[in-house]
Amino acid sequence: MEARRHGTEERRGQCALSVVVPCYNEAGALGELHRRVTKVCRDTVGESYELVLVDDGSRDETWGAIASLNATDPRVVGVRLSRNFGQQLALSAGLAECRGALTLIIDADMQDPPELLPEMMKVIEAGADVVYGQRISRGEEPLLRRWGAALFYALLEYLSDRSIPRNVSDFRLMKRRVLDVLNAMPEQHRFVRGMISWTGFDQRPLPFHRGSRASGKTRYSLTRLTALAVDAMTSFSIRPLRLAIAMALVSLPLALVLALYIVGSWLLGFSVAGWASTMMIVVFYGTAQLTVLGIIGEYLGRLYMAAKNRPLYIVGEVRRTEPSEAEAPLSTGRHGAV
Repeated sequence: MEARRHGTEERRGQCALSVVVPCYNEAGALGELHRRVTKVCRDTVGESYELVLVDDGSRDETWGAIASLNATDPRVVGVRLSRNFGQQLALSAGLAECRGALTLIIDADMQDPPELLPEMMKVIEAGADVVYGQRISRGEEPLLRRWGAALFYALLEYLSDRSIPRNVSDFRLMKRRVLDVLNAMPEQHRFVRGMISWTGFDQRPLPFHRGSRASGKTRYSLTRLTALAVDAMTSFSIRPLRLAIAMALVSLPLALVLALYIVGSWLLGFSVAGWASTMMIVVFYGTAQLTVLGIIGEYLGRLYMAAKNRPLYIVGEVRRTEPSEAEAPLSTGRHGAV
């Protein structure tokens, strides 16, 4: 089978706009999503657009809803992954299928309103390569989740080698040349908004108030959010490793002070270590060592996964209505379908 790479010339310029939506158990939201996205796309670019819906191994009727939309609307492209790979890889699979000169990324819950597309287009026309939605308010999110987000962005800003804007999601509009660079990046652990920020180019914010979910509840559990935060912090910097060195440098003088204290107490005949002081030292250094080993282990684990060179995701089925191409075969997605 012949490999097809991301961003090939044959895909360029086939439509003005691609809208990419990763979906996981979003059957109830797809009808409203299709209606709103279709309206705003037609009002903005006419009929020259496509809506790429990626089913990330959903357990409900999401794929059935996507297939139905594809049967009635030829501009709907359905991508079905072989299992649940996670939102960031599902998004990567959708981006690999884009044929538009511009690409809009949006979530299926529509908390990031597609009606902002005309304003984003104006910013692109003014010379920007990327326009990202920056939330002024976070809608109905619980207070604990907002605090967690604030802590996440503060840590990310400190640890990252490149500044990543605060209060942003993957909601953004970008030019084809940015998408081609993004699709060529081979990371196993992907944090798409950070990867786009890393590419450089002219990136500008569009402030907006976040809305309510169209249906259901968020699919991001605390575990998934934590995993995303770890991916973000370790994918763009080696500062955590440098923090391990800093901890070692702080521990060294403390160890010297303790050594002087122990030797001095022995020479002067003082009674030295009791249980509490001994346990304190053990806990302090044990914690420091485990922290350093954990940081090193995280980076080594990523090297191990990268060395396997497995595909990022597996596409089980693609539904794209066009007279010259039949249904796509089973494919893998490191640099496009295979």
